Amino acid sequence: MAITSGAGAYAATQRLVSTGGQAGGLAGGVTGAVGGDFSAMLERAVGSVAESGRKAEGQAMAAAGGKADLVDVVTAVAESETALQTLVAVRDRVISAYEEIMRMPI
Repeated sequence: MAITSGAGAYAATQRLVSTGGQAGGLAGGVTGAVGGDFSAMLERAVGSVAESGRKAEGQAMAAAGGKADLVDVVTAVAESETALQTLVAVRDRVISAYEEIMRMPI
């Protein structure tokens, strides 16, 4: 079952990337090149990652109390890890783009 949940998390990440951040936790992302609120999109992305972490923590606590299935805990943790890795990758790309812009001659 863990393989299926990992594949599901990967598929969700691929949908997120292919739709430009308008699916899943980034609903209502940038709607166009002009008029999109990039800071709001980033805020929703960080909120989505935080919510995913809270969900994983809640599942782990429920499993510790004997109220949740181990498969649900593993699924929640895998989704949280994938969301965090995606956020870190986006952060790295933003920093790289900023550094590239700063190196441009004026």
